Amino acid sequence: MARITFAEKGLGEHADWALLRPEIGAGMGALADAVYNHSKLGVREREAARWTIALINDCVVCRNTRAKRGAEAGIDEGFYSEVTDWRHSGSLTEREKLAAEFAQRFALDHQAMDDPFWARLHEAYEDAEIADLVMCCGAWLGMGRMLAVLGVRAPDERLLV
Repeated sequence: MARITFAEKGLGEHADWALLRPEIGAGMGALADAVYNHSKLGVREREAARWTIALINDCVVCRNTRAKRGAEAGIDEGFYSEVTDWRHSGSLTEREKLAAEFAQRFALDHQAMDDPFWARLHEAYEDAEIADLVMCCGAWLGMGRMLAVLGVRAPDERLLV
């Protein structure tokens, strides 16, 4: 049960709570749409970063979410296990590992993004992709943290984004 009271609108707690403030909730919805439907990042890179932040936030909604195009990108539950321990993964690409590392530093210690880290990031990603990664991580950190703070339950059916 969430820590605030709101009317059930049939969308599930993960969305219904935001309808208490539809003027802001609509903006959050637009940001989510942009992150999931207009990013230049590959699905696997996006999911590596998203899953890393989902674990950091301990957001049950985020942890119960998967990429709707995951199967065609070769994403299965083994992929999420690999991302959980990205430093020691033998199957993630360098870009996927770097996306997970970026997400971890973004969420836990953004001051640790030193010049050598940025050099590695620029070797692997174009500036527009880095901009996407920054905006995506900001959205996931903020929205996932809101859901976790409010104690919002995950829907019964897995969310696909």
